Amino acid sequence: MPLGNLTSQFFANVYLNELDQFVKHQLKAKYYVRYVDDFVLLHHSKEILEDWKSRIDHFLYNHLALELHPDKSKIFFLRRGVEFLGIKIFSKYRLIKRRNRRKFQRTLKEVYFQYDSKQIDYNQVYDFMEGWCAYAKHAKAQSKK
Repeated sequence: MPLGNLTSQFFANVYLNELDQFVKHQLKAKYYVRYVDDFVLLHHSKEILEDWKSRIDHFLYNHLALELHPDKSKIFFLRRGVEFLGIKIFSKYRLIKRRNRRKFQRTLKEVYFQYDSKQIDYNQVYDFMEGWCAYAKHAKAQSKK
């Protein structure tokens, strides 16, 4: 199944429901967010987060035959911001990661070329822009005071 395919997203959510139940009922984590295979846990104690990380890794390996990504599973202070779904989230604002902005610009040029050469129609351009706007509206620039 191709990554990003709606069917793969659906099955990832169904398969990882066991992780949600584990985090909610066993770890009793209050601040937990998951979208497909990306998730964030928040807690004021680094020691508790380290324990949870170890227990989640063990749970995933033994119950779901999965492992946490060694480079992407990190514990850090919130003041550095949390990267989630291509957006860097801070306490007072959210920014779309530079990589995602560049990808949008490259894709927009390609969409423009395809539309100009009649390879795609207006509805396809509209769908592309509507998808980007739905994603981008979750980011808000830091207010200047």
